[in-house]
Amino acid sequence: MDSFLIYALIGGLGVAAIAGPLGAFVVWRRMAYFGDTLAHSALLGVALGFLLEINLNLAIIACCVGLSLLLVSLQRQHLIATDTLLGIMAHSALSLGLVAVALLEIRLDLMAYLFGDLLAIGPQQLLWIYGGGALVLLLLYKLWQPLLAITINEELAKVEGVKVGRIRLSLMLLIAMVIAIAMKIVGLLLITSLLIIPAATARRVASSPEQMAIGAAVCGCLAVTGGLLLSWYGDTPAGPSVVVIALLLFIASYLLPLRQPA
Repeated sequence: MDSFLIYALIGGLGVAAIAGPLGAFVVWRRMAYFGDTLAHSALLGVALGFLLEINLNLAIIACCVGLSLLLVSLQRQHLIATDTLLGIMAHSALSLGLVAVALLEIRLDLMAYLFGDLLAIGPQQLLWIYGGGALVLLLLYKLWQPLLAITINEELAKVEGVKVGRIRLSLMLLIAMVIAIAMKIVGLLLITSLLIIPAATARRVASSPEQMAIGAAVCGCLAVTGGLLLSWYGDTPAGPSVVVIALLLFIASYLLPLRQPA
């Protein structure tokens, strides 16, 4: 097997294992549109990375974190509905990124950033995926119970002493990190699908939050493996192929009968 295919598989499995548990909270808290907003802002981070001559992953994380803080600040002012605010920020950030790339005359493979370039993953990207992924999973493990508490009932969690605002912001920052890490896999326009579809698939058969988190990671890994096989034998783009396999798994989960309780 060619080395680039091995790198792609190892990298894709790493991202799927990270995105699965975090995607469970994205699904539970209905944060899909927020994920899209951060994903669209990542292109602006790429442009800023080239302009400032810094690591692109760091630039993307910084841009996503800045957008998250701006969103939280604007939400507190209640000037506009959250879904409208997200729509404005998502498309504005993407457009600003495209304009910045054009004005700076950066030679950039936009298709690779928008739709992913899974087969171009190398050792340096693997270090980012597994180093950053380990940090994300460690933080998610430590925040698991508070995150569950605010997901079930924010008011009750606040009464129990949970710092709701801080935990909510932490979740946003974790999503920002995963988007920066996973951008190379399925691209900016499809990245949220890797968070949502496997988690939605696992939700169908899981009987506890922990089972759903693990199941989402497993479904994501199956989607990456199947997507790479489809890309290799069918000569299809790797990133979209991963999403197609994830969609097929989601459909299959709804064709299977629900597990009956013992």
